[in-house]
Amino acid sequence: MNDTAPRTRWLLLSLLLNVFLLGGLAGAGLYYAWTGGLHASPTPVVAAPAAGATPAAPRGLRFAADALPPAQRNAFRAGLRDARRAAAEDVQAARAGRVELARLMAQPQFDRAAVDAALARTRSADVALRARIEASVADFAASLAPQERAVFAHGLATQSSLRVPPAPAARAPRPGLDDTGAPP
Repeated sequence: MNDTAPRTRWLLLSLLLNVFLLGGLAGAGLYYAWTGGLHASPTPVVAAPAAGATPAAPRGLRFAADALPPAQRNAFRAGLRDARRAAAEDVQAARAGRVELARLMAQPQFDRAAVDAALARTRSADVALRARIEASVADFAASLAPQERAVFAHGLATQSSLRVPPAPAARAPRPGLDDTGAPP
């Protein structure tokens, strides 16, 4: 009887298993070397703040009323929360539009009309959301006294993306030119 065939099969199977295990160990070793070992941080390292430095102030529209009394601050945040809840359908439509855009962009055949339509739907949902939020901010501002509104306006200018652009700086006339920039 030929006893070498099963023995050869087991030998090949053992050799294949050993190669697989050695490849796994080599891969684990490379991963260990590239990631910095067992004590590697899974999050990026952020520089520590300098000694005596103050932490960064929170930013965003919800912090624009922080300088107002607590009752008004809470009313502002409640108004924003209500506006966002009322706009949940617009948020979902904008999100769905972005997903659709990504899908359309990845297609082998570029369909410009479909991309333009998806962009228009996404833009419309974004504008509707922004309109609700801005109306909520305006409604809240209308409920404030003039001094409180000035404090709120400063908060908007410093804490949110609803900033007032700086006034253009006055240019000094260059020597030898009049105020219009023409030679005298």
